[in-house]
Amino acid sequence: MKYHLINNKLFIKNRNNFTAKMKPNSLAVFNSNDIYPIGADSTMPFQQNRDLFYLSGVDQEESILVIFPDCPKEKHREILFLKETNDHIAVWEGEKLTKEAALLTSGIKTVYWLQDFEKIMHELMSQADTVYINTNEHYRANVETETREDRFNKWLKAKYPAHSVAKSNPILQRLRSVKDQIELDLLQQACDITEKGFRRVLGFVKPNVWEYEIEAEFMHEFLRNRSKGFAYTPIIASGNNANVLHYIENNQQCKAGDLILIDAGAEYANYSSDMSRTIPVSGTFTKRQKEVYNAVNRVKNEATKLLVPGTIWADYHVEVGKLMTSELIGLKLLDKADVKNENPDWPAYKKYFMHGTSHHMGLDTHDYGILTEPMQENMVFTVEPGIYIPDEGFGIRLEDDVVIQKNGEPFNLMRNIPIEAEEIEEIMNS
Repeated sequence: MKYHLINNKLFIKNRNNFTAKMKPNSLAVFNSNDIYPIGADSTMPFQQNRDLFYLSGVDQEESILVIFPDCPKEKHREILFLKETNDHIAVWEGEKLTKEAALLTSGIKTVYWLQDFEKIMHELMSQADTVYINTNEHYRANVETETREDRFNKWLKAKYPAHSVAKSNPILQRLRSVKDQIELDLLQQACDITEKGFRRVLGFVKPNVWEYEIEAEFMHEFLRNRSKGFAYTPIIASGNNANVLHYIENNQQCKAGDLILIDAGAEYANYSSDMSRTIPVSGTFTKRQKEVYNAVNRVKNEATKLLVPGTIWADYHVEVGKLMTSELIGLKLLDKADVKNENPDWPAYKKYFMHGTSHHMGLDTHDYGILTEPMQENMVFTVEPGIYIPDEGFGIRLEDDVVIQKNGEPFNLMRNIPIEAEEIEEIMNS
């Protein structure tokens, strides 16, 4: 891995928090992701199952974690099963985790090779009453591929049909949504790398550059700072491309006078950052562009103040809608009649701001978190209002990642990334 070794206190604490929520005499199993094929002998870059990583720090394929806190045999209360490394693998792929390295990474003392899994699992299942299986129940998940976890769950339920089955996901949704300080430091590192990329881009952009050239500038800066690259597919949307919310082609030339909506963030150690900025191709906003830009920025600043412990996500979005409605009236994009006659299920402001304002951040860009439960201290959210005006040929979105505090306003992990219109103009013209 490119990133520095993470203190295994994080993963020990995460496992302890998880076991505290388990039923008596139960065990839980977590599988790594597959390496997915492309064609011939080509594969996609490996991405670890975030739940396995969260609980162990193990960042390689063909890995299994078993947690059995009530196991009669103390050494089997936490077990890692890993792909056995050998000299041949070391030459061709690079050495995999040794048992000693796995202990240093995870804090787990008992490590077996994967070939012993079924034999040891049979012993463990004979001692357990309930087994926790892991499934992806994120509210935005849409998975058509059968994962390694899916295959394992089918095998387990067929082989041990008399066991009670419980779900790991509700426990993990709640645990993962509240960040440890080590996690906050990793998220800060991801945001700091994103800042370096953005500052590089501000010095690079000029009329007639191509969107993909801007993407390349980000990637250069990300890789040279120990990131694998983008935390998600980047959006580099010039002109009217910004009005396509998930524009990812990034293949158009940036014209003088246009704006570029950039939605891009670095990952670091599997933790995501998520930034949006909108900048002028020519280095200066027009009067109208700046009016809209400052309106979006005001909504972002006021919306951020609403992210406090106890806030309900749905109520928060209603309040942000009111803020946006006021700004859109000020910009003469809406009038009071539009608001008076609006459909409550699709308020008038949605014509120009049709997406949500905030989502959980963490190991996933749209991280785990149960949206019907009140916000808590040390949850991390994006704040990303936008105004999209196809008739005027531009769209503006501004986005920061913030940490909810016990008292007061959230802490902005992107506080050092330029966002004020005048600061962006000054840097681009320096």
